[in-house]
Amino acid sequence: MDDPGQLNMQQLLQAAAAMQSQLMSAQQELADAEVEGTAGGGLVTVTVNGQGELVDLSIAPAAIDAGDPEETAQTLADLVLAAYRDACREVDDLQQETMAPFAASLGQGTMPDFGNLSGLTGNVVMGGVGEEADEREPDWPDSAQSAAGEAGEDGPDRES
Repeated sequence: MDDPGQLNMQQLLQAAAAMQSQLMSAQQELADAEVEGTAGGGLVTVTVNGQGELVDLSIAPAAIDAGDPEETAQTLADLVLAAYRDACREVDDLQQETMAPFAASLGQGTMPDFGNLSGLTGNVVMGGVGEEADEREPDWPDSAQSAAGEAGEDGPDRES
């Protein structure tokens, strides 16, 4: 007989697999998306994919002043950056819109109900299934031990 408050691993695994599938689908949707950004009243247009990669750039002939190439080059550079930033803002909005359901479900704890887990007990297992926790000091590599000894510490990433 199953206790209704008992953790059902099968349900947990099914829910995790479903969420992973949905997440992968959303990521693919973002990768396939293309967003345009413009600057200079449409003189420069860029296309960026859902991952923020620049995939196309077009510059209108009216943006080029043959009489002043230096000024034109600087203006074009500024317009390209502005158009790219415009497209990236759109990509950010698209990413937030696409990923919001995942963030909301995690933030609201809408994963399957695990019941009361406070009754779960057991040994912390380090090193493998069924082994008792190892109480000894870890065997740090020689280089880590000598560096730790010089620094007056017990080992890497250890607090005194």
